Amino acid sequence: MKSPSHVNPVLGAGVFLTWLLLPVTALLTAADVELCGGLAGMSCARRMHQDKKQLIKEHGVRSARKLQEGEPVLVVDLNGQGQFSSIQEAVDSIQNGPATIQINAGTYIEKVVVPSSLSYITMQGAGMGLTIVQYNLKAADIGTDGFPLTAYNAATVSILSSNFVAKDITFQNTQPPPPPGVEGYQAPALKISGDKAAFYRCAFLGAQDTLCDDEGRHYFEACYLEGSIDFIFGNGRSLYKNCELHSIAEGYGSIAAQDRQSPSENTGFSFVNCKVTGSGPIYLGRAMGPYASIVFAYSHFDGILDPRGWDDWDHDLSKDSTVFFGQYQCDGPGADESHRVSWSHELSDSEVQPYLDLSFIDGSQWVPSSS
Repeated sequence: MKSPSHVNPVLGAGVFLTWLLLPVTALLTAADVELCGGLAGMSCARRMHQDKKQLIKEHGVRSARKLQEGEPVLVVDLNGQGQFSSIQEAVDSIQNGPATIQINAGTYIEKVVVPSSLSYITMQGAGMGLTIVQYNLKAADIGTDGFPLTAYNAATVSILSSNFVAKDITFQNTQPPPPPGVEGYQAPALKISGDKAAFYRCAFLGAQDTLCDDEGRHYFEACYLEGSIDFIFGNGRSLYKNCELHSIAEGYGSIAAQDRQSPSENTGFSFVNCKVTGSGPIYLGRAMGPYASIVFAYSHFDGILDPRGWDDWDHDLSKDSTVFFGQYQCDGPGADESHRVSWSHELSDSEVQPYLDLSFIDGSQWVPSSS
């Protein structure tokens, strides 16, 4: 398998040059430019930008949360141009939210935890691929208590607080993909366990279990997520819009593993207007929990999917009648539903409606603007 540190759409030098030379707005991501062929394909990239503006016009975003009087803006800079040189130092200095942490360009090699005692914390980076937070722990590593960390404690960044926002940041775990048959290589770049969190133009780079979408309501817009096995996993209720899901799997892999445990839990993952790219074969999703819920709508699938589409996790046939896996009006070489597992769903107009917009995460009042 490729190392997660290989040159990719968010880290390529050509993308940085593109950002410097052309007045691309915040909605045009580095992945858009790379997919359109770099500098030579900017007309294509601009069309993608217009598509994104139209999507926002159609589906809406909330008004930006304004800075309150006296709200601190804490500057983190590796070169001494701010109050802090590490992100965790800035977090630890906050007594109460709201607060904004401005993280200037650079690679911050540290483990960061935003505790549940804080709320309304915003992290603003200099750009996807410019502000990078990275570390290299995995589940099998031994913690300070003498026991393995587990995937839930190995994340580079852990967000336990509510009403958290991150913009224009790359979160990375540099652990390589697991060798065949080896366990304990789960290595999240970020764990989000707080309610009402939003991420804009962020990248999540790793291999196995890149993003721990643990619990709570979450919104991801124009983000780039990369991994090999279950690289989005957990029991959150989350909406992913206009994101690229990039597989680096060389054997079998999977995008999402959702952990809904009972029909009474209002959780699940919805992917709308997303792109599935990279290598395979991979599954769209796996049944981590017996009532797992995953939907893809209006998304593009490259020809890297296992035609069956979905996996019931260790061939546990008891899950086939309880999980909810479906797709709606997707396109691309991998979108053919004729060979999907019999227990997946080709959704109708009415069935897909609850998954398409902010109402899926009760987001009309709390999801902030992408600006």
